[in-house]
Amino acid sequence: MTADAPALTDPRLEALAEHALALVREGALIGLGAGRAATAFVRAVGRRVSRGLSVRAVPASEATATLARSLGIPLTGLEESLDLTPLDLMVDGADEVDPRLDMIKGYGGALARERIVAAAARRQVILVGEEKLVPALGSRGRLPVEVLPFATALCCRRIAALGLAARLRTVNDRPFLTDNGNVILDVSVNPIATPRELHQSIRAIPGVVDTGLFLGTASLVLVAGDHGVRELTPADGRGFPSHRR
Repeated sequence: MTADAPALTDPRLEALAEHALALVREGALIGLGAGRAATAFVRAVGRRVSRGLSVRAVPASEATATLARSLGIPLTGLEESLDLTPLDLMVDGADEVDPRLDMIKGYGGALARERIVAAAARRQVILVGEEKLVPALGSRGRLPVEVLPFATALCCRRIAALGLAARLRTVNDRPFLTDNGNVILDVSVNPIATPRELHQSIRAIPGVVDTGLFLGTASLVLVAGDHGVRELTPADGRGFPSHRR
């Protein structure tokens, strides 16, 4: 499950979803992320499927899978779909995007599966509102880390040894469990000076499954603001250009 249940989409998310849908060709094999932005995209795909679009999809969360099935989107798994052909693209959201298009993900709790599906795709397309653009990763103060339940105490101690505080995520006073049956530690962070080094240091802790640092994975970021949707690519370099599609 995801910690943040997707709410009804707003006009900005609908605009993002329609832009992303334009990238989906007939017969495509697509990855579906989790969270509000991904939900808007799944609903957009469902509308097109009802009008005859032929696609297959690999969902990154059980909630996404349930929604996609309800909309008539044919689903498949990585074990069935990737013998020779990667996914055409994976569409997902993010919790922070920095000027290099590096990201923090995982506020919803599906980070490990999202990374796997993204790794299986030719392109990772990210949908965000302007409020998710940050000058440096960690600006919102939280880095999710997925860990094995057995290793929770050890991981908290090892993260503390890195100078950071980790808090077990709970829902209704019970540990939040990912679709993998793992727990999430929300690590308090300031803007991160060296994201790659921090990712490697945390990943090296026994019991850590993944961190929410997604570095160099996004092929395209679609950003919705009050004046429309703009496209950002790694080739844009530093800064957030304002060209619109």
